[in-house]
Amino acid sequence: MIWFSYIHLTIIVINTLLAIYVVFRRKRSVASAWAWLIILIILPIIGFILYGFFGRGLSQENLFAINKQNHIGLRNVQKMIPVSPIKAGNSDTSEKAKVAIEYFNQNNEAPLSKNNTVKIYTDGIEKFQDLMRDIEAAKETINIEYYSFYNDKIGNEMLDLLIKKAESGVKIHLLYDAWGSLGASKSWFNKLRRAGGHVLPFITSRNMILRYRINYHLHRKIVVIDGRIAWTGGFNVGDQYLGRKKKFGYWRDTHVRIVGSSALLLQERFVMDWNASITKPSEVITFSKKLFPNLDESRITDANVATQIVADGPDSELPYMKNGMMRLMLLSRKRLWIQTPYLIPDEAMVAVWQIIANSGVDFRIMIPSKPDHPFIYRATQWYANQLTRLGIKIYIYDSGFLHAKTIICDHDFASVGSMNQDFRSYNLNFEDMAIFYDKNVCHDLAQIFEEDMANCHLLTIEEIENQPLHLRALQAFSRLFSPIL
Repeated sequence: MIWFSYIHLTIIVINTLLAIYVVFRRKRSVASAWAWLIILIILPIIGFILYGFFGRGLSQENLFAINKQNHIGLRNVQKMIPVSPIKAGNSDTSEKAKVAIEYFNQNNEAPLSKNNTVKIYTDGIEKFQDLMRDIEAAKETINIEYYSFYNDKIGNEMLDLLIKKAESGVKIHLLYDAWGSLGASKSWFNKLRRAGGHVLPFITSRNMILRYRINYHLHRKIVVIDGRIAWTGGFNVGDQYLGRKKKFGYWRDTHVRIVGSSALLLQERFVMDWNASITKPSEVITFSKKLFPNLDESRITDANVATQIVADGPDSELPYMKNGMMRLMLLSRKRLWIQTPYLIPDEAMVAVWQIIANSGVDFRIMIPSKPDHPFIYRATQWYANQLTRLGIKIYIYDSGFLHAKTIICDHDFASVGSMNQDFRSYNLNFEDMAIFYDKNVCHDLAQIFEEDMANCHLLTIEEIENQPLHLRALQAFSRLFSPIL
C-alpha cells in the first residue's frame, strides 16, 4: 500500500508538472490557461488526449500558408470605390462613424464602399430560393465558402445545380470546413470535380487524421457570383437551416445579399482563403477581370448603402474583430441590440457591456431557448443570468432555434455576419462580417428584432432564482470551461 501511494503521488506530481509545462509554454489568455490546467490535472490521461485535439495552436505550416497570402484584387477595388457615388443616401459616415471605420480599415484592407444594395433574409426557404436563382443566372464564376455543407436534401440540390453550371462552362470553386461538414465525403464532392468544378477543404480541416487539430474552423459563409453579387451571414447549407429538423424546429437566422463593391471585397476574402488551402501550385487563383470586374454603377439601382467587409481568424495576434466590435458598441448612445446563439463573452467584452448598460443605453441581447450543443448552452445560460444581474435585458427566443448573429448600434450602425458572442468566434474561428453604416438597414434589422421579441420572454431575476440547483451547478461547471468551448 505504501508503494502504491508513492507511485500514485509520483504520477500526480509528474502529471501536474507536465500540465503546467504544456499549458504555459505558449502564449494564451489567463482564462484559457486555467481552463486547460484544470482539465489536464483532473483528467490525467484523457485530458492530454483532449488537449492534443483541441488545445494546440495552429501549426506553423498552416500559419505560414495563411499569412503569406497576398491581396490580388484589393487595389482594383480601392480604385473603384473613389469613383462610386459620393452621396450614400441614409448612410452615416459622420465623425462618430469614422472612429469605427478607421479602426476596421487597418492597413487599408477593409475600405468603406458606398455603392451597395442590401437585402436581408431571415427565413431559410426564401434565402435558398433566391441564392439558387442567383447561382442559376451565373455567367462566369461562382465561389462558395461554408462552414457546413451537408450531404442532405438541400445540400444535394445545391450540388446538382453547381454541377449543371460547371458543365455549362461556369468556373466554380467550393471551399468547406471538413469538421463542420461531416457526411460530405470526398467522393460526394467528386461529382462536382468531374464536371469541372474545384473543391477543397479549408487548410485547418485538411488531413484530419494526421494533423489532428480540430479547434480551428472556417466559420465564414460566403458566396460570390460573377464578382457582382455576394451573400454572407449565419445560414450554412443543410436541411436544419430550412426548419426540416425536428430537434430545432423553426430555424431563425439572418443573412444578407449584397450587390456592389462590397461583393468584390468578399471575393477577395474567398480567394485568400482558397489560396491558403491549396495543395498544388496549379490550384492557385490569380487575378482576372472575371473575378474582379469593373462594376457598372448604372446597373445598380439605389446603390447607396455604406458597407465595410471585415474578417479575422486565429492567425492574427490580436483579436481584431472582437476589439473592433467593442469599439463600435461603445459608440452606442441610445440602443445596443444583439442577437447571438452563443453567449460566452470574455472579461473584456463583459466590461464594455457593463459600461454601456450603466450609461443609460437600451441594451438587449437575444439568445435561443434550446441548445444545439448542450454543454455550451449551459455556459450561455450562466452568462445570461449574470448579465441580467448587471442590468442588461436578456430575451430568450421561444419559437424555434435562434442562430442570427446581428448587432444594432443606435439608428446608424449594424452588422450581420458569422461572428458569435463567444470565445470561439473571438479567438479560434475564421469569421467574416458586413458592417452597414446605414439608417435604413438599421431600421430594417431593428424591426426584425422587435418582431422576434413577440416570440421571446424576458429573463428575470425571479426566473433565475427559481432555476433548480442541479441546473445552476451545471451552468457554473460549464462556465469554468468557457474559454475553450
